[in-house]
Amino acid sequence: MTDPKDPKDPKDPKDPEGSKKPERPERPEEPEQAARTPADAPDGDAPGGDAPGPVRPETVPSWKAILRGMGPTGLGLKIGAPVLALLISLGITMILLRVTGADPISSIQSMIDYGTTENSIVDIVNRATRYYLSAVAVAIGFRMALLNIGVDGQYRIAAFLAAALGGAITLPAPFGQLLVIIAAMVVGGLWAAIAGVLKVTRGVSEVLSTIMLNAIATGVIAYLLNDKRLAEVRPGSNNVATSQIPESGRVGPLNGLLSSMGIDLPGDVYGLLPLAILVGIVFWVVINYTRFGFDLKVSGLSASAAQASGVNARRMVVYTMVASGVVAGLIGMPELLGASYEYSLNFPAGLGFTGITVALLGRNHPAGIALAALLFAFLDQTSDVLQEVDVPKEIVGVMQGVVVLTVVIVYELVRRWEIALQQRAVAAELATGHDLAREAAGSAS
Repeated sequence: MTDPKDPKDPKDPKDPEGSKKPERPERPEEPEQAARTPADAPDGDAPGGDAPGPVRPETVPSWKAILRGMGPTGLGLKIGAPVLALLISLGITMILLRVTGADPISSIQSMIDYGTTENSIVDIVNRATRYYLSAVAVAIGFRMALLNIGVDGQYRIAAFLAAALGGAITLPAPFGQLLVIIAAMVVGGLWAAIAGVLKVTRGVSEVLSTIMLNAIATGVIAYLLNDKRLAEVRPGSNNVATSQIPESGRVGPLNGLLSSMGIDLPGDVYGLLPLAILVGIVFWVVINYTRFGFDLKVSGLSASAAQASGVNARRMVVYTMVASGVVAGLIGMPELLGASYEYSLNFPAGLGFTGITVALLGRNHPAGIALAALLFAFLDQTSDVLQEVDVPKEIVGVMQGVVVLTVVIVYELVRRWEIALQQRAVAAELATGHDLAREAAGSAS
């Protein structure tokens, strides 16, 4: 029971209307504490830490937003931002071409003419397949704000050991192909796990550890790629390679399937192209529609938020690095099983670093990565034709860097501009809501 003499008791008979003390006006919530976007909603928790909820987009550092592929949420801005970025990069590229003394219009036209021939289309698709797998491997780490710089070393050592295993063991199809592919995935995952374990147990930055692991992988391959160990010297050349994978372990081209669809191409298209497409689909489904993907994003955004929601952030670091390494192990498979059938001194290198730029350009989205991979493959394929119009082929590398930087900068500026608009809109709604509440209270009295 309450004391009738208690001045705080609203039922005091001497004060039937309750306390006459003026109520303390509620302080309006700061706009920046209320502005949240649906796109960032599943990535964190409420500010107070009492219950999980969406994270304010402005609390995400710019570098982390760029890595995680954050961008505008409105459909118009999602379409307009990349178009604007590409137009700006095209203008800068034309200026660079003019500075080199070339005619920008004729140079770009020469690249388009050469890049749309049938032979070039085959080479572009094959290049893009490797770039795509590399970018997906990098994007897995990016979604948790992990910089897996070691994709290059992971795929090379995975391809080398898988090639040595495939050349030493002969199995009937499809077991021969599966043996090589699974071996490459296991080696890539284990090599990437080293960086994850070092990060969670000793606090070693994954950037430093993966860079060092790249150098170690190069040394290990150089040591084992020897005619006294796991390789042999090719007759009539100075090239050293592993034993060739037998016919039963190879993957044929897709030309037969494409011919049945009425598409006849002069060159061989990698038979593992469908595998790259499948990897992209699985990546998108796992990241966006599974508990693992949610835990991965929450752990990358805030370790404390992950811990509060029951997620072991340290374990997720290792899992993410392993998943990234598993996909990295697949990068060399299209070339190994579909073209070279051996690992030699001529095996493609540097694909891991290309994957970083492709992932940034594609915003960690499978469709965006596919378009970025095709664009980079087109630029690489058409770089040789620039020499015919007196333009150094190295200008293509500059063009690729300009495209990536322009897209990243434009996306980040548009993201910040959209957040500012949302903050102003929320502030206006909060102010209007408090006025309506006061009017309702006044009319009721």
